[in-house]
Formats: sequence, structure tokens, C-alpha cells
Amino acid sequence: MSVNEAKTAILNNKTALGIEFGSTRIKAVLVDDKYDPIASGSYEWENRYENGVWTYSLDDIHKGLQGSYSDLVKDVQEKYGVELTSVGALGISAMMHGYMPFDKEGNLLVPFRTWRNNITGEASEKLMELFQYNIPQRWSIAHLYQAILNGEEHVKDIDYMCTLEAYVHRMLTGKRVLGIGDAAGMFPVDSEKKDYNQEMVEKFDKLVEPYGFPWKLRDIMPEVMVAGQDAGTLTEEGAKFLDPTGKLKAGIPMCPPEGDAGTGMVATNSVKQRTGNVSAGTSVFAMIVLEKALSKPYKEIDMVTTPAGDAVAMAHSNNCTSDLNAWVNVFKEFAEAMGMEVDMNKLFGTLYNKALEGDPDCGGLLSYCYFSGEHMTGFEEGRPLFVRSPESKFTLANFMRTNLYTCLGAMRVGLNILIDQEHVKIDRLLGHGGLFKTKGVGQQILADAVNAPVSVMSTAGEGGAWGIALLAAYLVDKKDGETLDEFLDNRVFAGNEGSTLDPEPEGVKGFNEFMDRYLKGLPIERAAVESKIW
Repeated sequence: MSVNEAKTAILNNKTALGIEFGSTRIKAVLVDDKYDPIASGSYEWENRYENGVWTYSLDDIHKGLQGSYSDLVKDVQEKYGVELTSVGALGISAMMHGYMPFDKEGNLLVPFRTWRNNITGEASEKLMELFQYNIPQRWSIAHLYQAILNGEEHVKDIDYMCTLEAYVHRMLTGKRVLGIGDAAGMFPVDSEKKDYNQEMVEKFDKLVEPYGFPWKLRDIMPEVMVAGQDAGTLTEEGAKFLDPTGKLKAGIPMCPPEGDAGTGMVATNSVKQRTGNVSAGTSVFAMIVLEKALSKPYKEIDMVTTPAGDAVAMAHSNNCTSDLNAWVNVFKEFAEAMGMEVDMNKLFGTLYNKALEGDPDCGGLLSYCYFSGEHMTGFEEGRPLFVRSPESKFTLANFMRTNLYTCLGAMRVGLNILIDQEHVKIDRLLGHGGLFKTKGVGQQILADAVNAPVSVMSTAGEGGAWGIALLAAYLVDKKDGETLDEFLDNRVFAGNEGSTLDPEPEGVKGFNEFMDRYLKGLPIERAAVESKIW
């Protein structure tokens, strides 16, 4: 699209805006009436580990929301010479799961407990037994019940419990709603009824009845909505909060807020049965849209949904690129100490491509990128660890290949269950996120790791912020009876197949050999955690 066409779309309000709160960056993406990104803004942030909890403060959230939007406004002004005062539709997305409880006055009762925390093991186990359904530690219901088991005073005062994007959406619209994709990360949902599982709701209410709380579970959770439903409009207060300059107009239609897993499915056109996607950034997860239910619950597999409410099996690992990024920063410091000017994109690209020169089995090297706890393999705390024997081939290429392999190690444990035990069929797997920014490297390693073709689209770098912008566009542009997958197939992704890489036999064999070491070496990682040396 030309500059004039994009400018016309902005002036005629034929745009949609998506804002997504990622782990390290809040990104805003504006799309035109052809659903192509035409402007963006971002705000860097980082979680904190305070009093044993991974968290972001409300001040962080508020500044990040406003900062990403103001950066977008600046980008629009610089590219098109237009002052942005409205958009055709708006959507909010964020990291899934976690725990944000509020009282009747809207006060946050305890610091935001993010998806990264593995502090609800007792609650998770007891709820799995009660529901006969996997309840991961990061789910909101696990956090709530653990708080109850801990005897935390704040529980009796809860008026509303939600995830991050539901909180932001309520600030902007006043509505207590949540898209079904992340609602399924708060509490189990019924994919047929597109709502929380009522039988399980009743079981939970009965379970906590002896405590005498003044609320029932449905009273304090967001209403479940599916893609395309009207989730309210931007209020005057919300517009002033998002844009403190006062230039943004109220009344903008808003789609249901969604988690980053759901927006990742949309951004990769992976909402049909037998399609899947892998999102690889601070965390990594594979989402496979199922043809039928799994034969039984698994602790390693989360059952969630697409934004339209179809059942999805999710293999999620808390850890992916944090430790890898830390190693790259060491190389940056070295280069600067040698008097070199460092281009981070070139540095990442050089080191990633070097990994492809390594031995398929990484020369016998081993790494655990557990920056935080890892539920997939049973660790409450993380200790990044790099291990080698005297016989290992310790080269730069093998070192980098090992650090890329380990990013996918814990997720592969879950995928083994889906592919080997449940015989789940996958016609198409797409990758997106930071691991795939260097062309062909992360994509090839993922293809080898799952022994299946992996595609990356040209738009993959836009990620979930683009995905939530598309969901906002779907709200206002969908035709009568047009499903989300039809909208994506026919109007967004028509003709965009992206690039596909097939697995390489040597790479598949090498990754499997690495995984053998990875699984056998877990006691080493456990000893590192339990030693409390650092």
C-alpha cells in the first residue's frame, strides 16, 4: 500500500489498532483496510522478582500502555503527516494467565502474579484431582486456590479477579470481559458452550464453601466472549488514560481482550483443526488445534481454545530466550571491550547463523535455560546451567547450537505426548516470535526438533500485536456468518504462504541425541537448584 493509501485509511477511520503486553516489550500495531501493518510503536519493560514473586507493577503497566500508544502516534505523524485521533477498532492482548485480584474500590489486593511463577503446586495438584483436568500452576484458579490454602487475608475482599489484558480492557471500557482463549487460562472452559465449565465451577464453589467467602466464583471472574463479539467501546475516561494528551476520541469499538497464545494463532493463521503454531520468545509454546479430545488429561498439556472457542492442546515451557539473550549480551560486552561498535541485529544474526555450522548433536554439550522455574520438567526455581564433559567439542558453533536447542527442550517434552501417545495430526506448523527473526535459523532448528515442516510468514515479526489488531478488524469488518478462519483465509492471508523449511535427517537425529542428554541430565539441574549455591 502506498503512503497516500495508508494516509487515506487513517483519515477515513478504516484502521484497527492492536496493543499487546509481551514479556519484555509492549507493542502497538496499526493496520489498514487491507489488514497490513502501516505503523507501530513500542515500550520496553521487564518483570521483577520481588518477595519470591515475578511481577510487574501497576505503574509499569500504565506507563507501558501509554508509552506504546504515544510511540505509535509519533510513527503515524512521521510517516504520514497525520495526527492520530481515532481508529476503526481497538483490541488489547497480553501474556496469558496469572493473578490480579481487585476489591470493590478497584484496588489491587496483592502484586500481579504473572505466568512465570511456579508457586501454586499444592493447589494445582488438588484441583487436578477434583476436576480430573489438568490445571497448570500459572492458571488464575490455581493462584486463587493457593492463596486460599495459604490463608491469605485478601481473598475475602476479592470483587474481581482477572488477567492482565482483562484489567487493561476494563480500564478502557469499564467492561469485565475476557476472550475465551485466555478465559481458558483462568479456568477450564466448555468448548461446546463457549463458557466456563459449569460442573467444575460448582465443584469449586462447594470446595471453598466452608471458608465462608462473600462471593461465588462466577461473581469474580470476567464474562467469557468469543472473537467477533462486541466487548464495549472506549470510554471518555479510557481515551484520556490511553492518550493523556486528550486527542484520542472515545467511542471506538473494542473486541474481546485475548491472551498472547490466541493472538499468536491469529497472526499465523492457525485457528483451523490440524494446524498449529509455535511462539518462541521469553517463553515458548506450541498450540495445536485438535480434531478430537485427548484420551486423558496430562500434567504437561494445557487444554485451551482458539479465540473462536475451538479446543487446543498447548505444550508450554516457561523458559526460552532469556538465557540465550544473556549469552549474546556477553558477546556484546566483549566486542565493546575490544573497541568495536555493536549492531545487535548483526550480532544476533552472526551468532545464530554460526549455530548452523555446529555438529547436529551439539558436540556433546548440554544446557538448561531455566531462568525461572519450569513446570514441564518439575522445577519451582530456575538455575541457568551450561554443562560439558572433557570430551565435548566446545566450539562457538556448538555453543550457540546448544543454546538454541535448549530453548525448545522443555516444550519438546510436551509435544512428545501429543505426537507419540495421542497421535495428533498436524498439517501445518508455523513459527513466530523472537527466535525466528534471523531468517532460516530458528525455523530449521524447530523443524528438526519436531520432525515436521515449519513455515514462517513475512508478517511473523509483527506477532501478537498484529494478531489482536486483526481480531479488532474482524469485529467491525466481518460479514454475516463469516467465521474467523474464513476471514483470515480469504481476506488476510490469501496468497501469503510464507517460507517453509523441511526437517533435515541429520538435524532430527542430532536433536534427538541432544534430548537424550537433556532428559538424563535433569538431576544435574535439580542439584543446582537444591544446592542454593546461587
